[in-house]
Amino acid sequence: MEFSSHSRVWIYQSDRELTSSEAQEAQVLLDNFTRNWTAHNNQLLAKAEIRYNRFLILFVDESQAGASGCSIDKSVHFMKQLEQHFGINLFDRFNLAYRDGDTIKSAPRQQFEDLIKEGKINSDTIVFNNLAQTPADLDTRWEVPLKESWHQQLFGDLIV
Repeated sequence: MEFSSHSRVWIYQSDRELTSSEAQEAQVLLDNFTRNWTAHNNQLLAKAEIRYNRFLILFVDESQAGASGCSIDKSVHFMKQLEQHFGINLFDRFNLAYRDGDTIKSAPRQQFEDLIKEGKINSDTIVFNNLAQTPADLDTRWEVPLKESWHQQLFGDLIV
C-alpha cells in the first residue's frame, strides 16, 4: 500500500525487543486494528508495521480522511492494551534507543547520559528520532547520528 505525502506517522518504541513470535502476534493485532480504525465513522486508510522487533509504527494517509482527536485516542488506547498484553512499555519518551553495532539497544535517560560520559555513545552513534511525523521523516530523519538529532539539545554539553 503506497501512502501519500499527506500521511502521518506515529512511532511507539518498546522498552525491550519483542521475540519473533511476539512480533508476529503484535503485527496481526496491529493489522486488525488498522483495518477497523475510523475517524468520525470514516474508515482511515491506515497500516502498521513493526521494525527491528522494537518499534510499532502506525501510518494514516490523510488524503482520504484525517485522523481526529478521537481516532488518535483510539490508537493510544489500543497501544496501551498491547503494552499490557506483551508486558512492555511503549510510552516512556526518555527510554532512548540507539545502535550498538548491528544491535539496537535502549537506555533510560540517566543511563544514556552515563554511556555518553563513558564514551560508549558519541556524536556519531545512530539514535532513533521517534518524533518523525511523516513517511519522509521516517525515511530520512528517524535513524540519524546523535549530532543531527534532538538528543544533541539534551546531551550536547557531554558529547565529544
